[in-house]
Amino acid sequence: MKNYNIVLLKGDGIGPEIVNEAVKVLDRTADKFGFTVTYDEALLGGCAIDATGVPLPEETITKCKASDSVLLGAVGGPKWDNQPGNNRPEAGLLGIRGALGLFANLRPAVIFEPLRNASPLKPEIIGDAMDIMIVRELTGGIYFGKRGNFDEDGVPAAYDTEKYNVNEIERIARVAFDMAMKRNKKLTSVDKANVLDSSRLWRKTIIKISEEYPEVELNHLYVDNCAMQLVRDPKQFDVIVTSNIFGDILSDEASMISGSIGMLASASLNSTKCGMYEPIHGSAPDIAGKGIANPLATILSVAMMLRYSLDEPEAADAIEKAVSEVLKTTRTPDIYTEGTTKVSCSEMGNAVCSLI
Repeated sequence: MKNYNIVLLKGDGIGPEIVNEAVKVLDRTADKFGFTVTYDEALLGGCAIDATGVPLPEETITKCKASDSVLLGAVGGPKWDNQPGNNRPEAGLLGIRGALGLFANLRPAVIFEPLRNASPLKPEIIGDAMDIMIVRELTGGIYFGKRGNFDEDGVPAAYDTEKYNVNEIERIARVAFDMAMKRNKKLTSVDKANVLDSSRLWRKTIIKISEEYPEVELNHLYVDNCAMQLVRDPKQFDVIVTSNIFGDILSDEASMISGSIGMLASASLNSTKCGMYEPIHGSAPDIAGKGIANPLATILSVAMMLRYSLDEPEAADAIEKAVSEVLKTTRTPDIYTEGTTKVSCSEMGNAVCSLI
């Protein structure tokens, strides 16, 4: 019987609550599909600052590197707003991505049929379904470039540097093309090549890699046009590949089109398929401890973990099917509508388990 070693980074705010429900679902799935899971916990974010003084302790890095995969809740909150930039909870998140070499972020934007009315877009714009996969480069670009503060003729100034090399672009391109090959064989590369040299290198490199994937239809959009097209006609997209900062913005836009940011999972992968999986929403400290958080994005992150890191696709399918089914009758307060049953975070976890 296979055993998988999973590190839990429960984090801050609602993080511990939603991770606990995801673990409950993973355990139920393991029993159903004949594998076992061993868990270890580590600190990341604000809770790590409180306990150790830093957002990413070395012990956390060591545990994560030795694991088969990592499940993250959420980090951050106003409690740590006065920390210096390099010691904020979010610095721990950037740090663990870099330490594990997690260069590819997968963010699906999917509308579940029971939640179609929650989308701000008209039904005729959404069409029969919306299923977009955004592939975001995660360890390069402006978030990891040189930065600093300086005096400019007596006026305080600051800079951040957007930089990519060909190797970084090639590896994220191959992830995106491989993903497109498994879907509808359509890839949109997003850049700002009319202005930025880094984007011109990005586009040139994407075109070069496309020669290895003649079956994939490739097109290019400037980031501002892509943002517009996502709300004008999201059906046109299958897979989108883009840089760190553009992917950060576009994936959040796509999440709101789907109707609820509390429903969307993400995967961050390295070259060995070891990944870190997390919901794309924040730590929501205002509702922490109230038992009303929505755990479904974290539960769906477990499904992505099973599919992309643990090679258990049938188990992943079972979780996604259970979530889709439970939404027909059962909702947490953030997605509640009249005619459905309003449940707590824990009750939602139990409901998903009952359908696996």
